[in-house]
Amino acid sequence: MKVTIFGTGYVGLVTGICLAEIGHDVICVDTNSDKINKLNQCQSPIYEQGLDELLIKNVAAKRIIFTTDSVLGINHGDYLFIAVGTPSSNDGSADLQYVYAVAKTIGQNLNRYAIIINKSTVPVGTGDKVEAIVRKELDKRSMHFGFDVVSNPEFLKQGDAVKDFMQSDRIIIGAKNDEVLENMRRLYESLPTVKTVFMDVRSAELSKYAANAFLATKISFINEIAQFAEKFGADVDKIRTGIGSDPRIGYDFLHAGCGYGGSCFPKDVSALVWMAREYGIESPLFNAVENINLRQKHLIFNRMKRYFGDLEDKVIAVWGLAFKPNTDDMREAPSRVLLESLWRVGAKVQAYDPVAMGEAERIYGKRDDFKLCRNATMALENADALAIVTEWSEFRNPDFVLIKSKLRQPVIFDGRNLFYPENVKNFGIEYFCIGRRK
Repeated sequence: MKVTIFGTGYVGLVTGICLAEIGHDVICVDTNSDKINKLNQCQSPIYEQGLDELLIKNVAAKRIIFTTDSVLGINHGDYLFIAVGTPSSNDGSADLQYVYAVAKTIGQNLNRYAIIINKSTVPVGTGDKVEAIVRKELDKRSMHFGFDVVSNPEFLKQGDAVKDFMQSDRIIIGAKNDEVLENMRRLYESLPTVKTVFMDVRSAELSKYAANAFLATKISFINEIAQFAEKFGADVDKIRTGIGSDPRIGYDFLHAGCGYGGSCFPKDVSALVWMAREYGIESPLFNAVENINLRQKHLIFNRMKRYFGDLEDKVIAVWGLAFKPNTDDMREAPSRVLLESLWRVGAKVQAYDPVAMGEAERIYGKRDDFKLCRNATMALENADALAIVTEWSEFRNPDFVLIKSKLRQPVIFDGRNLFYPENVKNFGIEYFCIGRRK
């Protein structure tokens, strides 16, 4: 089938490449010409496991091309995906200007029936607004053919996005009639999907927010329990095992830590808070989820401040910059809160991340108080403490004798609970973790 994707960010690029992989004829459109040129040379702008190989394969097979030409994309696609960013505005609402700009462009250039698919995460009612924008532009041109607007939210975990797409546990499709639902089913029919869920457009739009808010709530819940565990001398890891064995609860997203980040959870919880405020809905839960997460992001810095007193001129080794492993994404990452807090009080940072250091340099540029190191050991050289912020697998079994020898003061502030406290203490290292017996 002929598919056009508007947007080559995380969602648009993974969707486009994976649809090409299952045999569709795909054009991806973006306004960033530099990004488009690199993609046509098989250079991905994001780090995602398995994506580079599929990009190279499908460009070579001519199943996918990348362009800045919107008209070419609109003329090509019978399925027109809107997969542009919806970042948070200052008030917490989703900024929909890019979604609406694509809708307007489609309306200005569409010359036959097409299915317009919202893949971006958008507030409830956006589908109706997209439909109205497209219809208005068609009416200006005296074009009276039909089109349909569908909500098809994404549920891709960064670091596992290709696997999540190719082996989806569910595909949610929101549409107004059975014929459109059938056309959407055919688009995905070659995927070994466990379940395709059909519903109305507004339910599909809200399903995306509900899913992310629920997972964010689980994280903030276990972080709140971690406070109780610390106060009463309990161990949050053992508590997780105890409650997670209940299938109604499960183990996933119940790891205490220094907060969640990324492009989805913070933005989507904020959007729900905004929607509640805008429409007069009483919703204290999501405010609490957001506030707990913000507190957790400051936890490592606050513990360092209590430990050292004055952090000016202290050198802190930081392991992990990405918001989670297997991605280079630093959007809303807890590392950013730690780095910026340390710099404000005059501390210096020596950081290492397996893949996100280029992104860190893009965000912060060259700074005298920020050194990016080639490996984890180099980050320890003459540092006053080690902070662990991202749970990369290579950090899980370190040489504690080496760590102690490199640090000026043998102390670790672990924001991801990677080690058993007793083991670390046996090496003569002070160890501050989250919600576990010291």
